[in-house]
Amino acid sequence: MLNITNGTGFQMGFENGWTVSVQFSKFHYSGQNTAEIAAWCDEWHRFEDDGMVKGWCTANEVAEFITFISQK
Repeated sequence: MLNITNGTGFQMGFENGWTVSVQFSKFHYSGQNTAEIAAWCDEWHRFEDDGMVKGWCTANEVAEFITFISQK
């Protein structure tokens, strides 16, 4: 599954049941050339700070997160 979300980003659903969200707008934790990331399956992925979203991620960080979630 691939979806554009209100023109502010996209979601990718994987065969393992996980969905990744990548968002970038003035309403998200993002800035110039950065994005906000999140993922969920039956529950939210928790980042190292126990948060459900991670903001201001570079393109490399976004790509690494997508790869990580797709292989869970």
